[in-house]
Amino acid sequence: MMMWKQMPMERGNGTTVQEFTLEGFPAIQHLGKILFLVHLLAYLASIVGNAVIVTITCADSRLHTPMYFFLSIFSFFECCFTSTVIPKLLAIFLSGRQTISFPACFIQAFVFVFLGAAGFLLIAVMSLDRYVAICKPLHYPTIMNLKTCFLLVTACFTLAFPFITGLVVKVFQLSFCGPRIIPHFFCDLAPLIHLSCSDTSSTEMLAFVLALVILLTSLIITIIAYSNIVVTIIQLPSAKEKKKAFSTCSSHLIVLSLMYGSCVFIYVKPKQTNRLESNREAALVNTVVTPLLNPVIYTLRNKQVHQALRETMYRMKISR
Repeated sequence: MMMWKQMPMERGNGTTVQEFTLEGFPAIQHLGKILFLVHLLAYLASIVGNAVIVTITCADSRLHTPMYFFLSIFSFFECCFTSTVIPKLLAIFLSGRQTISFPACFIQAFVFVFLGAAGFLLIAVMSLDRYVAICKPLHYPTIMNLKTCFLLVTACFTLAFPFITGLVVKVFQLSFCGPRIIPHFFCDLAPLIHLSCSDTSSTEMLAFVLALVILLTSLIITIIAYSNIVVTIIQLPSAKEKKKAFSTCSSHLIVLSLMYGSCVFIYVKPKQTNRLESNREAALVNTVVTPLLNPVIYTLRNKQVHQALRETMYRMKISR
């Protein structure tokens, strides 16, 4: 613990860096209380929606399938992901600029980027699961067995962890001797790199390559999976089945477009310090909008989930 506390002390020209200041959204801070209420409601709705998915998936044996297993893991991810940054954003809207200690800033950056990277890999896995279920239905129970599901989820964690750890450690080792105001509402890596007075070219290139590999790998797998799903849907004999399937797919693709689009805009660039001002708005899409939409799009529109939810609530009422 002593080493951890002392490390921030010797940075740059002997300057002590104890904490950073999160700037938030100074241009609209006069609307702070309204924005606080809007984002608080969105955050609570997101947490409740995702928590409901995790709860009913565990409680109802009919939802013990690969699809709902992956969805429950993804929902848990979303709860952790949003809880990493939104409480600080709410504090900024309520009270203005917020300070964050040097260690806490890097812990937040690591958790946020790690969960984000693992989440995108999990989206690729979920897309593959839907591809096998729709395009290879006879082989689905054999391919997507319990062991395979656990291995795929574990792979998402184990692939993301070393890459993100290496990147965050590299940023942590930079010198910080200039301004300490982060032009963001949480400690993301790009604004931290921007504040450094070291040569950041190798760090920026590493961040660019990792973002490119993780996002594009996940995106390519997802595009290939959904392209095959669309081809299979077109071949369905029933017009009603086609309409229902296309409705579900289009909803998924809208949310995925928001997620991939905002992250490609923020992270896939050789110079990480470009577009810092607009990164804040783009980050709201991934931290507020998509976590709110995901429970609705993926499961809460599903009749099977509706039935499981009603029965779970009925059992809870009876037990009282």
